[in-house]
Formats: sequence, structure tokens, C-alpha cells
Amino acid sequence: MHTIYGFECRVLLQVNRHFDKKLLNLFSRTVTNLGGADITIAAAFHLILLSSGEAKLTVIASGLALAASHIPVHMIKQLFPRKRPYLMIVETKFPANPLQDHSFPSGHTTAIFSVVTPYVLFNPQLAFVLIPLGLCVGISRIYLGLHYPLDVLAGGILGAITGEKVFKSRSFTWNCIINHIVY
Repeated sequence: MHTIYGFECRVLLQVNRHFDKKLLNLFSRTVTNLGGADITIAAAFHLILLSSGEAKLTVIASGLALAASHIPVHMIKQLFPRKRPYLMIVETKFPANPLQDHSFPSGHTTAIFSVVTPYVLFNPQLAFVLIPLGLCVGISRIYLGLHYPLDVLAGGILGAITGEKVFKSRSFTWNCIINHIVY
């Protein structure tokens, strides 16, 4: 475990060393918000209002995956209370007012992958845009000194699994929602 942690620290410092570059900083601070609660929830609600048919099922699946993914993230953060890198590695550069909760797994990365996975499964061509977007959110979390690489990897896997599970149950979910509203 010590070897893995040492490797993680080296990767984090290699990515985080560019923190003072204005364009990278602007990009990372912007893209990281795409995995935040405000953006992901707002996007899901807007897309639900704008979509119809099979696409609407996918949008609903994406929103449900987002909601469902937060439960295991919260539980895992309690079970594995890993301190954030900026608290453990003196050389880490980080933004003002950083998050104070535990770092494992990355909630932002979990959120973005839980949201994009149903869209990729619905229309695989979207993978060329959405997967790199998710990766950028994950890398931004490391760049900002808020997560270790394994936090991001675990978040990506957790989000993708949640998105895939909810997407595969979307017809059942849609029927439950309709029955609840109608009856």
C-alpha cells in the first residue's frame, strides 16, 4: 500500500505542479464545476424538460444515476476517511477555501461519469465528447490538489457502474414514474 501511495503522490505532484499556469488554472476551475452538484442537477432538470421519447428515458436515467451515485460516495467516504492531498502533502498547491470532507472517492468524478454514462450507452458516438469531458473533470480534481489519482479512478468507476445500472433499468424506471404520476 505504501508503494501505491508513493506513486499517487508523485502523479499528483506532477499534475499539480502546473497550478500557477493561468490558462490551465482557468480551464481546471471551470471544468471541475461540471462535476459539481449545481451544474449536474441543473443540466439534468433542463434536459428533462427539453427531451421526449427514448431520449427522455435516457435523460431521466442520467438524473437518477446522479442521485443514486451520491449514496455510495457518502458511505465510502465514511468507511475510508482519507484526508485530502493538500492536507497531507506540503508541496500541494490548492485553491482558496478547499473542500474539507474526505477525498475517497471523488464525488465530482463520480457525478460526471454517472451523468454521462447513460448518454454514451444511448448514443455511443457521444463517447468522443463525453468521456474526455469526464476525464477532464477527474484530472482537474488532481490538478487542483483536492484528490489523489485513486480517488478519481474510484469515482469514475463508481459513476460509470451506477450510470450503466440505471440506464439498463430505464424502461422499468419510466413505467414506475408514469404509474406514480397517473395513479
